[in-house]
Amino acid sequence: MSLLADDFAYLRQRVLRRSGLVLEPDMHALVETRLMSLLREERLPDISALVARLRSQPESSPLHQRLAEALANHETAFFRDAPVFDALRSTVLPALLAKRSRTRTLRIWCAACAYGQEPYSIAMTLAEAGLLITGWTVRILATDFSTRALVRASEARYDAQEIHRGLTPELRQRYFRPERDGWRLNEQVRRPVELRPLNLMDDFPPEAPVDLVFLRNVMIYWDVPTRRAVLARVRRMLQADGYLVLGAAEASPLVEDGFTRHLIGQTSWYRPTPAPHASASAPVEDAPCPPRSGARP
Repeated sequence: MSLLADDFAYLRQRVLRRSGLVLEPDMHALVETRLMSLLREERLPDISALVARLRSQPESSPLHQRLAEALANHETAFFRDAPVFDALRSTVLPALLAKRSRTRTLRIWCAACAYGQEPYSIAMTLAEAGLLITGWTVRILATDFSTRALVRASEARYDAQEIHRGLTPELRQRYFRPERDGWRLNEQVRRPVELRPLNLMDDFPPEAPVDLVFLRNVMIYWDVPTRRAVLARVRRMLQADGYLVLGAAEASPLVEDGFTRHLIGQTSWYRPTPAPHASASAPVEDAPCPPRSGARP
């Protein structure tokens, strides 16, 4: 039975409010495919029956959360988009370490972390730089709205297919141990990563300012008002001299969002735009490029 127009309209509204995901009119087949597992779990015959059950429950119910999680894209990989991690190693990390040499504290936020490959890739990058065995205090806050994804991330256990996506044999040998059902990340790399549920649609709880924000491959699914609202919250959490990195296909923040684009290697990074009265200038190693406008999320 094909997805009815009224049911699709209801699902679009609920998912938009819950996760910011915009279901385009041509996504009927994708929605049907992704909801099959939820239908089996709930022992329901079709999506119309699922919608009827959703309508009978408050928006805060676990079923509404599971709906949003089922339709979300959790696609991820270790060291996804290698030039981003090249820029992190060669330029961003050394610049932050020089600025934080007095406090010897580094705070990183990895938003929409899915199954953990991204925050653990960041942790491995820091380990390769020697930061996890020195006197530095390192915290990587990894958040996602999906509690199921966070459970998987906390296990830090990956199958053969996942372990070979983006991970070199050297890093696998250095930081993972084989287990019967796959590979598990060692404690040294897991320790600085703090996993926490967080819905980017909600106001963020008070946090100490962070030095670096990874917000990649999630805003591409949002509309413009949602994107700008989240960027405003991210801007409040970022240190004045910090960095934000997005996915390669995502629209750049505009000047009015409070960010300026900087080209580092082959990747775009974003830094808080100084207030008009501030005299700080852009660092030599990452001179600003003009921000793009008019791009679609």
